[in-house]
Amino acid sequence: MNASPFGGPEALYSAFVACGADQSSPARDELARVLEAAAHSDEAVARLWSAGDARGERTPAAWRRLAHELDRIASHDAGIDYALTDWLRRHAPPSPPSPPGSTAVSNVIGGGSVLHGPSVQARDIHGGIHFHTRPEPRSRLPVPRQLPPVTARFIDRETDRQILEEVRTRSPAHAARILVVTGLAGIGKTALVCHWLLEHASSFPDGQLYADLGGHAADGETGPVSPGTVLEAFLIALGMSSVPAGTAQRSALWRSVTAELRLAVVLDNAFTAAQVRPLLLATPAGLTVVTSRNALTGLRADGASVHRLDGLSTESAVELLAVGGGTRVAREPAAAHEVVRLCGRLPLAVGLASAQLAVRPHRSLSALADSLSHGRGAVDGLRIDGEAVMRTALDLSYEILPDESRALYRRMGLLPADRHDLSLLTALAADGDGARDSGHASDIAVHALVEANLLEETGPTTYRFHDLVRPHARRLGEELEDPGRQERTLRCFVDWCLVSAAAAEHILTPSHRLPGHDVPAGTVSPAPLDGPEDALVWLDTYRNGLMGAVRHSANVGWDLSCWRLTDLMWPLFLRLRPSEMGIEAHRLGLDAARRSGSRPGEGRMLTSGAIGLRNAGRYPEAADWYRQALELAIADHDVRQQAQALSGLGHVGLLDHQLDDARDHFEHALRLRESIGYRRGAALSRRRLGETALAGGDLATAAEQLRRACTELDALGETYEATSVLALLGHVLVRAGDSEGGVGLLRECLTRFRAGDARSEHWEARCLEWLGEAAESRGDHAESIRHYEAARELFRRLSPEDAQRLDDRLRQP
Repeated sequence: MNASPFGGPEALYSAFVACGADQSSPARDELARVLEAAAHSDEAVARLWSAGDARGERTPAAWRRLAHELDRIASHDAGIDYALTDWLRRHAPPSPPSPPGSTAVSNVIGGGSVLHGPSVQARDIHGGIHFHTRPEPRSRLPVPRQLPPVTARFIDRETDRQILEEVRTRSPAHAARILVVTGLAGIGKTALVCHWLLEHASSFPDGQLYADLGGHAADGETGPVSPGTVLEAFLIALGMSSVPAGTAQRSALWRSVTAELRLAVVLDNAFTAAQVRPLLLATPAGLTVVTSRNALTGLRADGASVHRLDGLSTESAVELLAVGGGTRVAREPAAAHEVVRLCGRLPLAVGLASAQLAVRPHRSLSALADSLSHGRGAVDGLRIDGEAVMRTALDLSYEILPDESRALYRRMGLLPADRHDLSLLTALAADGDGARDSGHASDIAVHALVEANLLEETGPTTYRFHDLVRPHARRLGEELEDPGRQERTLRCFVDWCLVSAAAAEHILTPSHRLPGHDVPAGTVSPAPLDGPEDALVWLDTYRNGLMGAVRHSANVGWDLSCWRLTDLMWPLFLRLRPSEMGIEAHRLGLDAARRSGSRPGEGRMLTSGAIGLRNAGRYPEAADWYRQALELAIADHDVRQQAQALSGLGHVGLLDHQLDDARDHFEHALRLRESIGYRRGAALSRRRLGETALAGGDLATAAEQLRRACTELDALGETYEATSVLALLGHVLVRAGDSEGGVGLLRECLTRFRAGDARSEHWEARCLEWLGEAAESRGDHAESIRHYEAARELFRRLSPEDAQRLDDRLRQP
C-alpha cells in the first residue's frame, strides 16, 4: 500500500475543518496559497477550490474531497508534499486525549534495536510498499550572500539609487516587488544593483541570491540558462536536500519555501520575460531585481517597475577616468571631456579608457582622444587582453535581433544622421522591395531595436542611436551591405530630406520657393508636419542629418540634390541661425550649382550664403558674394535677384555703419521690387530703410517705414516677418519716449516669438534685451537685470558675440 506522506487525508481533513472556518485567520491565508499552487498543476484541485470560492464557504464533505485529492497529488509531488507538511506542522489541531480506561496501543522496539528511516509494522502485507518522504532543510547552512564582488570605488548614480529605493520602499504591501533595470551593454546595470543591495543588506536578513541568466552568451557558451537550472541552485542554497524534477514543481516549491522570507534575488543578464517569470518571488517580503539589455516589457504585466539606465553625467565620467588617468585629467580637461564623449559616458568604456591610462602612465589625454576619434572609435579601440569588449557586447546584442531589425540597424548605420524619424525608417525598411505593409514591418523592426536598447525613442516618432552604437551600426552596414544596397539606402535618405525640407519650407516660408524647381513627388513620403511650430521643431531636431545629406550629396556628385537641399533648408538658417552650418552648406551648394550649370541655383546660393557670412560678422566676404550675385542677376536680366543682391549690400553697409551707402542700396532695391509688383520684397526693403533711419537717429522716419512694412506683411500673411518688424517698431517707440506703447508691442511680440507661427529664439532674445533697455531707462534696475540675463542665456546658444556683449553690460554698475 502507499504510505500517506504527511499523515493521510484524515489529518488534512481535521486541520482543514479546524482552520478553514475562520476566513480571516493567518492559517487560512497560508492554506489558500498552498492550495492555489496545487491548483496550478492539477485540474481536480482547481475545480474543488474554485467551487468553494463560488459558494463562499465549504461543507465538511467538500473539505474531505479536497483532502483526499491533495493526498493523491502529494504522493508524487514533493513540492506540494513539503508545503502541506509544513502547514500541518504549524497549524494542525492538537490530538485529543485517550478516553479513561482505554488501553493505548503502541509498537515497542526493545533491546538494542535501532530504526533508521521510515518503518512499517503489519501482520499481513499485500502488494508493494512505497515510502514518500518530504525534503527536509539541511541544517547549519549559512545565510546565502551570493552577490558578486563590487569595485571599491563606485561613482555617482545617486538619482538612480533614489529611484530604486522608491520601488523598494513604496511598493504595495500586498504585491510582490519586482524591479527591472535595463540599458545598453556596459551601462553599469549589474554594478548599480549589487552596490545598492549591499548597502541594504540588513533589509534582507534571509539572504541575497544571485544568478547570471546568460541572456547574451558569447560564442561557444550555452546561451540563456533555463529557469529550472536556476531554481535548483536557489533551492539547494536555501537548504533543500532534494528538489523536484520539473520546472513547474520547482517553481511551486520555490514560492512555498520563500513565502515568508525577507530575501533579495538578483536575476542578472536576463533574456526574456518568460525566462524570468518562474523565478519571481511571490511575496511582498522579498525583492526580485532583474537586469537585462532588453526592456522586458512583458514583466510589466507581472507588476514589475522598469528603470532604464543612462550613461554617467560628464562630471562623473571624468571622475571615473581620473581613477587611472590621475593628474593628467586635471592637466588636460578639454581632452578628458573629449575622451568621455567618445566613450559615450558608458561606465564600461570609460573604465577601459581609464585602465589604458593606468598601464601607460606617460600617455597624454590628447593622444588617447586622438586615437579614439579615428578608425572605429571606442567600440574597437578599447580592449582587454586584446579583445574589443564593447564591440563583442554589441555584436551579441545584434545577433539575437530578428532579421528585419538587423537589416534596419545596418541601413540606419550608413546614414550621416544623429536622429531618425519613423517615416524615414519606414522608407528604409521598404528600400524598394515593394512591400505593401512596410509601415507595419518597420514598426515591428524598430520596436525590437528599442526593446534591445540599441535604439532610444526620444519623441513620438523620433529615435537616436547611442554614441557608441552608431559606429557599430555603421561598421556592420559597410561590411554586410553590398555597394548597390548602400547607395539605395543613402539615396532614400537624401530624397527623404529633400521632400521633408520642402514641406517645412512650404509651411514656414512659402514665398521663398524657387519657381520651376519643385521636388518630384511620390519617391519617398515626407515627415508628417502639422503646422509652423511642428515644422520648426522638425528642422531643429534633424538639422545635423540634413547637413549630413548635403555633405554626402557633395561628396558623391549628387549636385542637384546638394544645392536644392541647401536652398530648401532656408527656414532653418533664417529662424535658428546656425551660422557656421549655413556657411558650410552654401559653400558646398554653390560649388554644386556651378558644376551642374544651374544659374538660378548659383544665384540663390550666393545671396542666401552671403546672409550667413553677414550674420557671422564676415562683412567683406559677404559683400563679395552679394556683388557676384548682382553681376549674375544683371547678366540674366533677373530683376528680383538684382533687388535681393542690392538689399544684401545695403544690409552689410548698415551693419558696417555706412548709412548713406546702405540707404542708397535699399532705395534702389525698393524701386526694383515695386516695378515687378513684388509686395513682400518691397515691404522688406521698407523695413531695412526703417532700420537705417533708426541707426541715424531719425526715429520719426523709422517709425513710419516700419508701420508701412508691418501693414503690408500682415496683409500678405507673413506672420514671422510682420512680428519681427513689429518688435523693431516697439523698440523705436521706446527710444522715441513712448515707453508704454513700445513695451506693450515688445511684450506682444515676445509671446509670439516663444510659440506658434513666429517662433524664433533669436528674436525672443532681441525682445528681451530691448525690454531690459526699456526697464533700465525708467530706472527699474531689477527688471532690466532679469531681462538681460534671460536674453544672455538664449544668445549663448545662438550668438556668442551677443552673449559677450550682454555679459559686459551686466558687469557695469
